Amino acid sequence: MQQLQQTALKDIASADTTSSLNDLRVKYLGKKGAVQGLMKNMKNLPADEKPAYGQKVNKLKQELQKALEERKESLEAAELEGKITSEEIDVTLPGRRPSAGSLHPLTLVQQELEDLFVGLGYQVIEGPEVVEDLYCFERANIPRDHPARDMQDSLYIDPEHLLRTHTTAIQMKVLEEQAPNDIKVICPGKVYRRDDDDATHSHQFTQMEGLVIGEHITLADLKGTLEFLARKMFGQDREIRFRPSYFPFTEPSVEVDVTCHVCGGKGCPTCKQTGWIEILGAGEVHPHVLEMAGYDPKKAQGFAFGVGIERVAMLKYGIDDIRHFYTNDRRFAKLFERFE
Repeated sequence: MQQLQQTALKDIASADTTSSLNDLRVKYLGKKGAVQGLMKNMKNLPADEKPAYGQKVNKLKQELQKALEERKESLEAAELEGKITSEEIDVTLPGRRPSAGSLHPLTLVQQELEDLFVGLGYQVIEGPEVVEDLYCFERANIPRDHPARDMQDSLYIDPEHLLRTHTTAIQMKVLEEQAPNDIKVICPGKVYRRDDDDATHSHQFTQMEGLVIGEHITLADLKGTLEFLARKMFGQDREIRFRPSYFPFTEPSVEVDVTCHVCGGKGCPTCKQTGWIEILGAGEVHPHVLEMAGYDPKKAQGFAFGVGIERVAMLKYGIDDIRHFYTNDRRFAKLFERFE
């Protein structure tokens, strides 16, 4: 036992790393260590010698534990001092430039659209994402039993409140609050739909709707506004066309196409050989919508349009999959630093 004590204390004192010290702890105090081996010898001793023997083994164990702890503290202090010395910073060297993020492409497009319309005298109006069914659907001429709800019914909070399916909900609120005055607003924000996610669709996307109300506001005013929009966003040689369509809150309603930015309208795979790409829906505000908000349809007219910001960004930057906007890949966002 004395020989074991001398050998163990010598080994502990000569340990030069915490790792080697831990190996010694296992060697001497582990379940299969030397001290445990001494305890196993107790069964071979006479009964009257066992207590004294056990006390000596426990005393040896305590002395070795104390030596191990003291050596561990000494080694850890030395290792910390060495780490501090090796990681010393030369404060005279130039600092490292911190990594900075960049604006998201959807933010870039939204800001560009907002600047464009503010320059035309529009006011930017934002609203809550949880809206009343009244303003999301009924005031937009979509009653509860209307089939147009089938493709828009989304996440309901309760029977009367849901996540907005279009920013038309903001427009309907503005119409009610501003009646019977003239209006010229754009309403950007996230919206939610019953869409399956794929390369061109998402259950959540960003929309910007415009609304103009006044006297003698016609489709000609709408066309001029959208031509200005198309040429500012996609180039001065862009042309637009109206196609008849149907929306419950506009009459007449149109789908709006812009000449393909890839082929210039000649036809290519991007535009499916048609020369045109659909960018938004629009139309003259339905007289019943005006009437419900408190306007006289015989005196006030107006137009409305809604554009998907993801669609504009995909066309503007040549992005082939809408899901790239939502994967939070910094490499994708970094591509747009030059556009800021």
